[in-house]
Amino acid sequence: MAMNKAKELVSTNSVVVFSKTFCPYCDKVKQLLNQLGAKYIAVELDTEKDGKEIQSALLEWTGQRTVPNVFIGGNHIGGCDKTTGLHQEGKLVPLLTDAGAVAVAVAKATA
Repeated sequence: MAMNKAKELVSTNSVVVFSKTFCPYCDKVKQLLNQLGAKYIAVELDTEKDGKEIQSALLEWTGQRTVPNVFIGGNHIGGCDKTTGLHQEGKLVPLLTDAGAVAVAVAKATA
């Protein structure tokens, strides 16, 4: 059930951040996405009724148990280091643009 929920969230949203409300690394990724004007949903696993089950399903699916666990355009990106690293390499905005999470004009302005 939790696996189906996680996969449904990822397949129906451009960007999904599986997160916890108290996690500073999750906050860093969400702040970055906000700065870029990206549309995303954050699934706060510590407040979701089935959060522990979703986190276990994510481990099975992606091999990553830790949060944040980021998906863009249906693809698993990874955690905070991977997401911020992609941004430093200039690769995050194109991924977000391709996924329809940021407007093309915004992407060009931040490039």
